[in-house]
Amino acid sequence: MFNKILIANRGEIAIRIAQACQEMGIKTVTVYSESDREALHVSAGDESYALGGETPLESYLNIDKLVQAATETNAQAIHPGYGFLSERADFAQKCWDNGIVFIGPHPEAIRRMGDKIEAKKLAKSLGVPTVPGFESNDSDPDLLKTKASEIGYPILIKAAAGGGGKGMRVVNSDDELLPALDSATREAKNAFGDGRVFIEKYVNSPRHIEFQILGDNEGNLIHLFERECTIQRRYQKIIEETPSPALSPDLRNKMGEAAVRLAKSVNYNSAGTVEFIFDDEEKKFYFLEVNTRLQVEHPITEIVVGVDLVQWMIRIAAGETLTLRQQDLRQRGHAIECRICAENPENLDFRPSIGKIAKYELKPKIGVRCDSGVETGSVVSINFDPMLAKLIVSAQTRQESIHKMKWALANFVILGVDTNIEFIVDILSHNKFVEGKLSTHFIKDYLNGWKPSKYREGAPKEVLIAQALYELLNPRSEFGARLSSLKSSASQALASPWKLLERWGRSNLEITSGIVGLSKDIEGNVKNAKPPLAKKPPEKSG
Repeated sequence: MFNKILIANRGEIAIRIAQACQEMGIKTVTVYSESDREALHVSAGDESYALGGETPLESYLNIDKLVQAATETNAQAIHPGYGFLSERADFAQKCWDNGIVFIGPHPEAIRRMGDKIEAKKLAKSLGVPTVPGFESNDSDPDLLKTKASEIGYPILIKAAAGGGGKGMRVVNSDDELLPALDSATREAKNAFGDGRVFIEKYVNSPRHIEFQILGDNEGNLIHLFERECTIQRRYQKIIEETPSPALSPDLRNKMGEAAVRLAKSVNYNSAGTVEFIFDDEEKKFYFLEVNTRLQVEHPITEIVVGVDLVQWMIRIAAGETLTLRQQDLRQRGHAIECRICAENPENLDFRPSIGKIAKYELKPKIGVRCDSGVETGSVVSINFDPMLAKLIVSAQTRQESIHKMKWALANFVILGVDTNIEFIVDILSHNKFVEGKLSTHFIKDYLNGWKPSKYREGAPKEVLIAQALYELLNPRSEFGARLSSLKSSASQALASPWKLLERWGRSNLEITSGIVGLSKDIEGNVKNAKPPLAKKPPEKSG
């Protein structure tokens, strides 16, 4: 077993990997960019290493810097987490060439399956159904335009070297193709260091279902059942669950067998995910892609199946034999994961929200887990993905999991930046979601033009009353006499209900006006109030 592992990532996944290593008695090295110097993940390891640079390209995507960091800190292995370089065969090869174990599949498996184009060709050769498309390393715009016309619009542009919705665009006509191709190529290059893209037919109203796979170096390979990842915004998942409410036992077996067949064809030797598009009406599935890495949503599988995927990745990389057997694995209960992001979902715009987190708190409860990379005082930067945390719940049934998740979200306080918490609650509360009638178009179909509650009901009066009373009692506020200093005073009092009003998106000026007016109403009501009529004492008898 390794003595020390370098974690080539940031945020919650770096913390998750560090925890797994510490439970196994393995020391860890965390790395950070200049903009992440004060980030929570930096202190999660036993030691840390400065990569320098502000952007991902200058730090977490810089292969030479990461290999140098591992060499200088005497780390025997590198865990890439997800995103960044996790699906780059050249990174895995560079690690091995420098005597460093890459905790993930061998470079050839990444090349064949991590490359979306090669993976689709392989799936076809194995008889696994695939979505019609044009898979080629030739990204010539004129050629793709011709092929798009042959396939028929709408088509989907996809990045060849990665997933997570990066480098994906829906195109409805020839006029839209070239601009979409240009922007998708740029985004893919920035996210994965590889700008290659390909096209495929856009399937209307599908479900997105993936199977978790795990293999060792001796040919043992299993699947750990499915995850339903259909609820997405901008082709990125925000709610995942397992088991899928759409699969029968027979379909589950067929899709799991297809996933294992694909993985065995390249001697896959780590954790990975085989993704499918599922036609809910015809009950047919089509191979989509393979993610040759750990997935963001891996915790719900861990909970339902009872397997620590991160630790098994490490054990397999260290040469241990997989002792799990397919016939022994079971799905127990139901788990849901919600991705909590610093963004504004209003009108489905999802603009990233940056700044300092003034308050971060989650009440503990049995069956609630939170994998997070931030805390009170953390700064959310524009340089990285806006995901702040993964909130995970588990219960015996799907309905119980939904109720528990709504409870957990109601008790999750993140102030100082906009979040999608209220938006997720509205998804979970929608009758179509409760019934399990899902498609990747769910948000567009049922929450189009979504607005936060401030536009539907206004800020609850109880919140304004609480704020008025708080300011009257807060010695740092001196309400009325120092009205102009309320903004700075409230920002210093991190637990102040003042911050709760940011949930309704009001400006500080509007908040101040509302509090002043309400305080006057309270004062007037107190002065004019009449004492309650005294109850007539009961007459004595006898």
